[in-house]
Amino acid sequence: MTASFEKISVKDDESFFIGIFQDNLEKSTWHYHNNFEISFITEGSGKRIVADSIEEFQPGDLVFIGKNLPHVWIPDKEASTPSNRTLEMVFLQFTSSVMGSQLLNLPEFKFIAKALSLSERGIQIVGQTLNEVSEIMLQLPYLKSFDRMLHFFKMMDIIGRSDTNIQLASKEYLKIRFTTGNKRIAAIHEYLMNNYREEINLKRLAALVSMAEGSLCRFFKVNMGMTVFEYLNKIKVEFACKLLMDNDLSILEVCFDSGFNNLSHFNKQFKKSTGVPPKDYRKRFKGL
Repeated sequence: MTASFEKISVKDDESFFIGIFQDNLEKSTWHYHNNFEISFITEGSGKRIVADSIEEFQPGDLVFIGKNLPHVWIPDKEASTPSNRTLEMVFLQFTSSVMGSQLLNLPEFKFIAKALSLSERGIQIVGQTLNEVSEIMLQLPYLKSFDRMLHFFKMMDIIGRSDTNIQLASKEYLKIRFTTGNKRIAAIHEYLMNNYREEINLKRLAALVSMAEGSLCRFFKVNMGMTVFEYLNKIKVEFACKLLMDNDLSILEVCFDSGFNNLSHFNKQFKKSTGVPPKDYRKRFKGL
């Protein structure tokens, strides 16, 4: 069982990253990044989680996710696909630098600016817009740099003009999501979000933000009101809460998929954070 990212025809003088994600692993990683991302599912089915939105996905699912919006695709473990992969997607990632504010202020770019604004909550692209955007998505890897950029702008304009886009994350989520103006706290948060399943090495984390280990621990607690490892457990529990809404997953599977090493510790940390054990939390959302 392997997972791989295939880089397709991306050069140093191009402004965005296009690739194919192929996953045969039983575990998918809850993560976020500082890029905009458009993802088109070509193979596999399961559940897609974007912030506090949990929905089924299948081939043809197309979403546009804004910066720093946590997301994960959880493939059906028993699903049968032609290649025996549980998940395959074509994805496009780009940063804010692709379109500066001066460009977005031009009248010709007003719908592109609207598309970027909509992505803050994440959107599912459906209907005729899905057909038009997916057709361009599948062409992009094989176009030369200037043609690729023109087609990218056209695709973004189509998304912004559409009146069928479905917003994913709730407005309430945006009010409570993680934000900080402190670059070190942001770097620590991102590292923990993307490595919560691994054993966190405090020395490596300290080196990431150019601090001594002791200074890092004091700095983080002063700024966040909890230790690094308490914050790590908070990230794991928040993801576990979402996984528990999937009744196809056992409590034990949720335990390991959210980064805990044993069921007893998971139950203890979950109850400490939410006030109820995992099985009782699941009952509250049964049928959701």
